[in-house]
Amino acid sequence: MRLIFIYMNKFEALGLSEAIIKAVDEMGFETPSEVQEKAIPILLDEDTDIVALAQTGTGKTAAFGFPLIEKVDSNSRITQGLILSPTRELCLQITNELKNYSKFVKGLRTVAVYGGASIHDQSREIKRGAQIIVATPGRMQDMINRKMVDISNIGYCVLDEADEMLNMGFYEDINAILSHTPEDKSTWLFSATMPREVSTIAKRFMHDPVEITVGHKNTGSENVSHEYYVVNSRDRYAALKRLSDANPDIFSVIFCRTKRDTQKVAESLIEDGYNAAALHGDLSQNQRDLVMKSFRNRQIQMLVATDVAARGIDVNDITHVINYQLPDEIETYTHRSGRTGRAGKNGVSMVIVSKSELRKIKTVERIIKKKFEEKEIPSGEEICQVQLFHLANDIAKAEIDHEIDSYLPSINEVLKDFSKEELIKKFFSVEFSRFHNYYKKAKDLNAAGESRGDSRRSDGSTRYFINVGEKDGFDWMRLKDFLKETLDLGRDAVSRVDVKESFSFFNTESEHQDNILAIFEDFKLEGRKVNVEISKDSGRSRGGRRRRDGNGGGGFKGKRRSDGFKPKGRNRRDNDGGDRGGNGRRDRRKRSDRR
Repeated sequence: MRLIFIYMNKFEALGLSEAIIKAVDEMGFETPSEVQEKAIPILLDEDTDIVALAQTGTGKTAAFGFPLIEKVDSNSRITQGLILSPTRELCLQITNELKNYSKFVKGLRTVAVYGGASIHDQSREIKRGAQIIVATPGRMQDMINRKMVDISNIGYCVLDEADEMLNMGFYEDINAILSHTPEDKSTWLFSATMPREVSTIAKRFMHDPVEITVGHKNTGSENVSHEYYVVNSRDRYAALKRLSDANPDIFSVIFCRTKRDTQKVAESLIEDGYNAAALHGDLSQNQRDLVMKSFRNRQIQMLVATDVAARGIDVNDITHVINYQLPDEIETYTHRSGRTGRAGKNGVSMVIVSKSELRKIKTVERIIKKKFEEKEIPSGEEICQVQLFHLANDIAKAEIDHEIDSYLPSINEVLKDFSKEELIKKFFSVEFSRFHNYYKKAKDLNAAGESRGDSRRSDGSTRYFINVGEKDGFDWMRLKDFLKETLDLGRDAVSRVDVKESFSFFNTESEHQDNILAIFEDFKLEGRKVNVEISKDSGRSRGGRRRRDGNGGGGFKGKRRSDGFKPKGRNRRDNDGGDRGGNGRRDRRKRSDRR
């Protein structure tokens, strides 16, 4: 007897039609996310109101987009579905995704309605027939007032990123828009958090909604680790540069509270040689589009943004979110950290705080139900080690350009008197000496040991370098467990674990130093020798102040390259603090300054 196995797409098992399944297959989707698995069957089977709480990056657009495409009648030209989203970027993103999902559904048209583009062109698009409209609240309300759109017959209204729309002050607009919709429509509310204002909307405009929660309310992604660094306020910018330099492959979003700070930080980073740009509400739409295009193409490594401007960012593989300042509304932190750790990948959310802000960390921990790890701003020596090994790793992975083969005889003649070891030293000296000289007198930026209410040990620990990292399958938690088991020490005896691509750092009490070096003297992991050395920076005081006669390190003039740094000179100040750029007039309009 012959057995025949029939493969069923996991999305098909949710009850989706052949047209959508075909689009899903073409887009390469294989497994539904948790919010999709929970929401899609409910929304397909019945017309109901629903409140779905899930973090950014969990696939919410498909969770409401697939059922909406299935529900609307593509043979009718009237508007049947309305999706409200907080920003132009998110509005366009949702529209493009819906068009991709519905590419095999004949006659279905989705139109985006947003500010910064011709309202008359958008009106003409709707009159041609638009079963689904995706809109920002301000532009939608404007079109309703001008009688350019009719939403009196819609059957479905989606409020996407509802918490952020309300946080941006769209409560009155949403109320006014919904007042023009039928009483018996289905309202689908999707949100990352559930503040009081969202609950108010749900109670006023929804009838006995089904509630779906992915994870816990207001919690952060499981794939994001949370760290905080305590510095003096004047060293905040210098700390930002150190964190960037300690992560050479960083691809990050840096959050500031105001437009003024966002522009100022971005200008300072650019001046110091980093691939950075600002994203905030004072930019024209064309400027914002150019910035986002450059960021998506990775021409920009560090995007400095306000919370409002960042709402439409949907970029893969963001490695770090850096909170240059904590947000005024603590719930906003959830949105920020949701920019990284997406699609099953790990991410890091860093917070730079002064000692007076430490109480906020506890508040955030309570809201997101995640523990923050206190870490220290890397020293100049640590950054030099990171950058040196990063450069070596890039060289090892580089493909050989055989165009240079014809020059090799002449090159060999010039270098014939040097040994392999001498050549390596000379090469790295050329590439690295200016970087090392820049950082060798860098001061300690860490606030003086009062972050947990007690003093840090000034001389009781040793810092180690170990030649395993992310490419060996370690993150900081796995490496900490590995060291605990290998060294037979308590988990808390291993601290300050920092994992890079091909190497890491960790601390233990100095009394364990001889034993640790002996254990790793001839240690192999899966056939590979594991090397542990005492970090050059190990002897410095962790809690005391280091000499302040240096420039402090940081960015460099000239292009910041992914294959290592070639510093062209020092910053124009003698320390790596700095408050350059962005000296515009004071804007008293507090709300608009956050966009």
